[in-house]
Amino acid sequence: MHFGLGHLYAASRRPVPRGNLHNGPAILSYGFRPFFLGAGVFAVLAMTLWIGALTLGWDVGGRYGPLNWHAHEMLFGYTSAALAGFMLTAIPNWTGRLPVGGAPLLGLFALWCAGRLVMLTPELFGAIPSALIEASFLPVLGVLAAREIVAGRNWKNLRVLAAVVLLSAANVAFHLTLQRGGDPIVILRLTVSIYMALISLIGGRIIPSFTRNWLVKAGVRQLPSPASQLDKIAIALLVVALAAWTLVPEGIVTACIALTAAGAQGARLSRWRGWATLEQPLLVVLHIAYVFLPVALIGVAMSAMGWLSAPSVLHLMTVGAIGNMTLAVMTRATRAHTGRPLRASVTTTLIYLAILVAAIIRPFAEVLPEYYHLILGVSGGCWILAYSGFVAEYAPMLLTPTLNAKSAKT
Repeated sequence: MHFGLGHLYAASRRPVPRGNLHNGPAILSYGFRPFFLGAGVFAVLAMTLWIGALTLGWDVGGRYGPLNWHAHEMLFGYTSAALAGFMLTAIPNWTGRLPVGGAPLLGLFALWCAGRLVMLTPELFGAIPSALIEASFLPVLGVLAAREIVAGRNWKNLRVLAAVVLLSAANVAFHLTLQRGGDPIVILRLTVSIYMALISLIGGRIIPSFTRNWLVKAGVRQLPSPASQLDKIAIALLVVALAAWTLVPEGIVTACIALTAAGAQGARLSRWRGWATLEQPLLVVLHIAYVFLPVALIGVAMSAMGWLSAPSVLHLMTVGAIGNMTLAVMTRATRAHTGRPLRASVTTTLIYLAILVAAIIRPFAEVLPEYYHLILGVSGGCWILAYSGFVAEYAPMLLTPTLNAKSAKT
């Protein structure tokens, strides 16, 4: 089974293409290559700039300000690159078509890079032109993905574009709000909620599937439970809880909904037998990343009652769920699609530990304000360490041809 996750929506039985018409550099042969590498490099640079802005007063983000720049670039810079890499890797499995590569892939990646540059100093090209450049990436990604899905007559999977459409709208709203001098916090919560829903939808498919495959090979008889009505209920409750948190983050109603959703997500996760994969870090990290969904929902409930700060909750979702899940997916996908064994090296295991420490520590910055900068520095340092390790180990894999295409399986 390929990481491309053709089984995810079970919409196409076409054979997945093994080759690629692209004869140029390996980096442009498959969507995950430039975007996973770009995400890793940018994660290091963006966090370094953010720490510099906090501690040394570096001027980043221009009129948007360092805080809004940081929030935007983590969600629409780093995470959108990880999402693009995932989508462009999954689409060939959905459609049976060859992966997007060569000039179209280069153009899309260049557009993402341009967005990162103009966001550093929006005034350099003008606020409106900069916003137009930056906000064009997600719509272009959506059009490119839609073209492939339509050409492959894989109509059922047109629905996967809904998240890209929502993210595109949220990004435009972010720029418009700041252009008018408003506060984008509701838009940021909406954006985080979209990513959390994606983690629940996609993670809910790949985690039990990958776990089942590994346990079967290991000769274990007790396997993850198949999808059931509980999964649908858990996803529905999550969406309702995220909507409540986005629009009405305070109050007992939001707290009760969030706690109910947390219980459903915890029950769902318990059916996937994550404890049976402790000797395989590539699998364990997926389960750990998903744990942050119910934990974050508990945080939402606590925040709604005034027992936990809003930034702490936000970082349980961003550093905890999004950071851990994207790094887990990027490492596994890179190994699978470049012909490497699906085993975590010592470096990869340390990468996972670093991002986990960053996620656990970060929410305490607001809880312990007297240690705010220290906690922020340690958490940011662990983040930088994790993604520096990712770039160091995985850049050579992403830049060079696949070792053995036949081994690129989960």
